[in-house]
Amino acid sequence: MPRRKEIQNNIGAELYSIEIYPPSFFEPFNPDANFEKWAAIEVTDYKTIPDEMETITIPDGLYAVFIHKGTANDAAKTYGYIFTSWLPNSNFLLDNSAHFALMGEKYRNDDPDSEEEIWIPIKPR
Repeated sequence: MPRRKEIQNNIGAELYSIEIYPPSFFEPFNPDANFEKWAAIEVTDYKTIPDEMETITIPDGLYAVFIHKGTANDAAKTYGYIFTSWLPNSNFLLDNSAHFALMGEKYRNDDPDSEEEIWIPIKPR
């Protein structure tokens, strides 16, 4: 965040938290396993990239979108519902693609009234 203003050609004020998990990350789930985590903002192009920053593109695909309401500390409940209730009872499987959270105008950091969208990659069973 301290260097956010260095990013040119940004679109809107939304922030993204992007996670790239290895294919076996969820089978079985291991909370100590390593994965990539990105803090990102959407831009129109990659012509000007500040030093020590990289680009990432979220691939097209089918995503289930959930609204998380509350603080980051409460997110475990939302993710628990997604992975232990919604997904097993749906007509979908987890796809091996980027997961991300979109923090838009209703995002308020650690405010209990904060909202963010959680995007989970899925594919038909």
